[in-house]
Amino acid sequence: MDQVILFVQQLLNGLSLGSIYALIALGYTMVYGVLRFINFAHGDVYMLGAFSGFVIAPTVSRLIPLDKFQEFTPENALLIISGAGLVMIISMLICAVTGVLIERIAYRPLRDRPRLTVLITAIGVSLLIQNMTQFFFGPQPRAFPQLIPVEAIPGLGDLTVLTTQAAIILSTVLLLIVLHLIVTKTKMGLAMRALSVNPTACSLMGVNNDVVISFTFALGSALAAAAGILVSMDSPSITPMMGNLPGIKAFVAAVLGGIGNIPGAAIGGLIIGVLETLVVGYLRPELRDAIAFAVLIVILLFKPTGILGRVEREKV
Repeated sequence: MDQVILFVQQLLNGLSLGSIYALIALGYTMVYGVLRFINFAHGDVYMLGAFSGFVIAPTVSRLIPLDKFQEFTPENALLIISGAGLVMIISMLICAVTGVLIERIAYRPLRDRPRLTVLITAIGVSLLIQNMTQFFFGPQPRAFPQLIPVEAIPGLGDLTVLTTQAAIILSTVLLLIVLHLIVTKTKMGLAMRALSVNPTACSLMGVNNDVVISFTFALGSALAAAAGILVSMDSPSITPMMGNLPGIKAFVAAVLGGIGNIPGAAIGGLIIGVLETLVVGYLRPELRDAIAFAVLIVILLFKPTGILGRVEREKV
């Protein structure tokens, strides 16, 4: 029975970690869907989300004293959720604007250039964001302010689920539902889906492709910012380099699920997170980071289109 509890515990930990990878992977896959290139600066937008929350949280705490709440009670639960949600929403808006600026300044002028040019530019944007963050905040780790009390949720027996883990999973589910509604129920979502199939036809039908692409960057960047805030609540130490490894793993998750496929990105993120925690729990912690790259090699060898991806023929 203890082994069953241990497995369920690792599974819950993996779902929490995989939710973060899923939120970041969605940005990769949406941008690839409309532009057919990988935005390797996306992991640094995730980092900017964490630092945005770092700057905003003290101001919000003047309105709602989040750091004074040591535990959840029926009286303060709504205040805590409202304060943490406000920090997340403002950070998402900041990163959405940042994503639009990155696309407008760095990528749009190169849209008709070879993909290698855009790829190199994306790496340059990534390094620029990292170094600018180090310039303003310094390279040393910073302690992220407390947004919600960190405590084990009672009534789960031998299972240990922290409030931060529950917040990550529930927030991810909510954001995925909102994303699904945007993509499937709005005119902008319809334009995004049409643009991913045939940009020329979209333009001929009167769709402003530039606006749709900017909206896609904004949406993906906002999701990455949410992931940055959620991670910072669970592991309250942030650095300007914190986006490197999660960004790469989220890219692997997007490839695993099928790059360009939104449900596939979410599934891929959850799979990578669960595999990572199972490796730590049952094998060796040193293999934690290696599992994502092993998955990448296997998926490229045996199913390059990913779990939900489809084969696309390109005309020469």
